Amino acid sequence: MSTIDNATTDRPIGLTAPSGIDRAAHHRLDEAWLSAAWSHPTTRVFVVSGGQVLIDDTADGGTEIVMTPAFEAPVTETHRYFLGTDEDGVSYFALQKDSLPGRMDQPARPAGLREAGLLLGPRDAGLMAHAVALENWQRLHRFCSRCGERTVVAAAGHIRRCQACGAEHYPRTDPAVIMLVTDDQDRALLGRQVHWPEGRFSTLAGFVEPGESIEQSVAREVFEEAGVTVGEVEYIASQPWPFPSSLMLGFMARATSSEINVDGEEIEEARWFSREDLTAAFESGEILPPFGISIAARLIELWYGKPLPKPGSVG
Repeated sequence: MSTIDNATTDRPIGLTAPSGIDRAAHHRLDEAWLSAAWSHPTTRVFVVSGGQVLIDDTADGGTEIVMTPAFEAPVTETHRYFLGTDEDGVSYFALQKDSLPGRMDQPARPAGLREAGLLLGPRDAGLMAHAVALENWQRLHRFCSRCGERTVVAAAGHIRRCQACGAEHYPRTDPAVIMLVTDDQDRALLGRQVHWPEGRFSTLAGFVEPGESIEQSVAREVFEEAGVTVGEVEYIASQPWPFPSSLMLGFMARATSSEINVDGEEIEEARWFSREDLTAAFESGEILPPFGISIAARLIELWYGKPLPKPGSVG
């Protein structure tokens, strides 16, 4: 648990709020139960395609995934994924299709998780994150890594089974560390990736390597990307990040050196910022505030002590 205590501590991290959905994994291999759930009139279904779903605005000003009863859902033979049930016993399924269904009669629109995650409530955001992660994995792992034969979908979308050699393959999750590094002057180290626009700065991040602890990964990534050595590492929170299959592990880290030497491959520029420096840079438009649902903005806010300005609200 973090010892940080300021006005931003209670602000939620995107995709992490309790969704109210029980994944009910014990039903995934129960074909009779799944068939009955699919046929139940309360069951709700939505289509996922290319990481997108259809969303629509509600009368009360919210946003929801467009869902239908099972009997109105598009036909699919195999790519039907059971996502869980809610406290009222409603079952939820996602269908993987090559394209989203048309909605000519309503103002529904397609959206990816980066956009929709900021708009949807916890239930729908959690369902979408689950569905997108499964779709990404299914599209990229159609063949057995042991023998090369084509695999088939099983366990309501949560296993791919090889009928040639009997191997079972499960959805992968790649652990990645994301960290806000501070120095002995309590300045924050922020970097700009080579493909980001001018002025876009954020925390450093990278994947955990085989045989490495997450603390070792934090220190290695910071040194590789910015040339800064790290000592104390404090875990803050995690965030599912299905782009395509990561789990972001958020940390605060204390630097033991301050000289910056960027790698030039992932990070093009890195700088130390005091809170006053960052406020002035936001106000002048020199620095663009982080945007989207990533845990990066929350890590910066925990150090900054207040919410960051919204994109487009400064400059």
